[in-house]
Amino acid sequence: MNRVDHAIGFRCCAAAVALLLQAQVVHAQVVDDQLLPAPQAHTFTLTAEPGRYSSPVIAINGVQPQQLVVAFQPMARAAYSIDGAAHWAIEQGTGAPAPYRSFVDTSVAYDRNGYAIMCFTALDGVGPFKYWGHNPKRNAVLVRRSPDGGKTWEPRSIPVIEHADGPGIPFEDLPAITADVQPHSPHVGNLYVAWTQDRMEDSLILLARSVDGGLTWSKPVRVSEKAGGPRDDNGIVAGVRGVVAPDGALHLVWSDAGHVVHSVSHDGGKTFSRNQSIVDAGPFHFQALNVSEANGYPQIGMMAQDNDGRPRLYVTWSDFRNGDVDIFCISSTDGGRSWSAAVRVNNDSLHNAADQLFPSLAVDSTTGAVNVMFYDRRRDPSNRSADVVLARSTDGGRTFVNYLLSEQPFDPRGGALGEYTTVTALGGRVYGSWTEIVRPSGTATPDANTRPAAIVRMGVADFGK
Repeated sequence: MNRVDHAIGFRCCAAAVALLLQAQVVHAQVVDDQLLPAPQAHTFTLTAEPGRYSSPVIAINGVQPQQLVVAFQPMARAAYSIDGAAHWAIEQGTGAPAPYRSFVDTSVAYDRNGYAIMCFTALDGVGPFKYWGHNPKRNAVLVRRSPDGGKTWEPRSIPVIEHADGPGIPFEDLPAITADVQPHSPHVGNLYVAWTQDRMEDSLILLARSVDGGLTWSKPVRVSEKAGGPRDDNGIVAGVRGVVAPDGALHLVWSDAGHVVHSVSHDGGKTFSRNQSIVDAGPFHFQALNVSEANGYPQIGMMAQDNDGRPRLYVTWSDFRNGDVDIFCISSTDGGRSWSAAVRVNNDSLHNAADQLFPSLAVDSTTGAVNVMFYDRRRDPSNRSADVVLARSTDGGRTFVNYLLSEQPFDPRGGALGEYTTVTALGGRVYGSWTEIVRPSGTATPDANTRPAAIVRMGVADFGK
């Protein structure tokens, strides 16, 4: 997370701990350390020069499927494509979206009218390392809108929540936006932003909704029944993500001290069900060799109708129950009341000391394929350099085939990858965005005193319809 310069901090666990996990795990049946190339794969660099880029997010326009947008930090910038990712350009005229010092934690979605809606945290400063809620400076969750799908953005930044300088104010962290585009939903058109509120004494998951395309936002409601710890490490509640079912139900998942927690709203985000712990997963922040921070926050997606004619929810996350970090997936066909056993998504050898990091999830609404993208170190015996791998399931999340999506591995070398990658899919085409750390031009080795620069990359694979 790129905070202001004097308070850049990264989440990690101080030491690995042994895990006693209750969840039954079904390991992928196929073991293949040699990755298949993704079909018709090609990649793009979206940032012209290396810089302090991280945490890219991608979305595809359901109204005009040839239109995509990738937003990234810092400064809440965006790249867009109007031809199905064949060409990309940086948005025009956005500039600084509000009079704040820093802009982080971007999230983006398309609404029912084809507007691109971006949300992000704006801040002037935070508390001390790992304790953002202790005396932060002015901060806000802001939203911007693009009526042409990401090319140009309205100059006004709309506050979802905002705090002026003052003692004891909270810090609003990791916002994620979800749009209700389900044609038969009673709440179609609603926008939802959920996030972590870091306070001096604890942390909460909050949610606000908009019923007018993001122009105004409701007072936030509390979603997490249990408060997390106040420190920005394994104790907090964090990483909330949402998806809307065909009937308009809004499903949220987040991490809470070693658990994936689920809650659902059936009234357009006004109230939520009792929180349900659906996975025992161990710590979600962990030390990963040569990466400034790593996390295994849960991701959620949905297929409106599976082969049995029922909506199916999917949740992915990562943890180190097997010693090294692996990616897992579970599913539910009864609206989240019960969940399948966990399936190991990465299909390399078990206990091979290779980490798989930063999973993202997208369910193709036309083909039903489940797509999970992540950084993968199986091809480096030293567990340092990473590829970007796309795992795909066409049998409802029971098994996954792994494909190589990136062109070449890169060594993170202590750089800031951010806190997430993202993937989206439609019509058999899969689009992913990620951060790569690059070596300074003309140098054989990185300067130990210089933070490595990064670029934003995106890849496309085409599996056909």
